[in-house]
Amino acid sequence: MGERTANVHDGDIGETLTGLAAVISGRREASPDASYTARLLQGPEDRLLKKLTEEATEVVMACKDRDHDHIRYEAADLVYHLLVTMERYGVTVAELAGELDARHR
Repeated sequence: MGERTANVHDGDIGETLTGLAAVISGRREASPDASYTARLLQGPEDRLLKKLTEEATEVVMACKDRDHDHIRYEAADLVYHLLVTMERYGVTVAELAGELDARHR
């Protein structure tokens, strides 16, 4: 587990996801030596998929511990790695929103 984030305040999830997705997209052409995100986007497929699985498992374990701050922390890691995965495979945040919207209408 990483270090807990201090002073977390509620934010706007749409704005946050859109902004983070834009940063991730911008790292597609970055040097893998200088950017963890670029390493995930350009490196072996299995490395990214293994990391996504690891982060999902860490969310589950934090839930089992019933540790609110740890759940939030690990969920953020999972969402980041999910967005990187989506970028790698060409799925946009707008497409994800459309999929979710279609399911609850």
